[in-house]
Amino acid sequence: FVSETAAALCLSVGYRAAGDRMWQGLTLLFALVPCALVQLSLVFIHRDVSRDRPLVLLLHLLQLGPLV
Repeated sequence: FVSETAAALCLSVGYRAAGDRMWQGLTLLFALVPCALVQLSLVFIHRDVSRDRPLVLLLHLLQLGPLV
């Protein structure tokens, strides 16, 4: 999960260096929207079963939520 996001961000930087704004925008869109959706769904799941909410929220913001 983390390596896929890192690869998409590296690809986006490559598109930016090449001056291809459309592919850069699409790459960022398809990399960041799924990350946000996964994090939101996991936050709602952990809200129901966890008591240490600030730590879980921090881990989700650092994209370590799937590892929890």
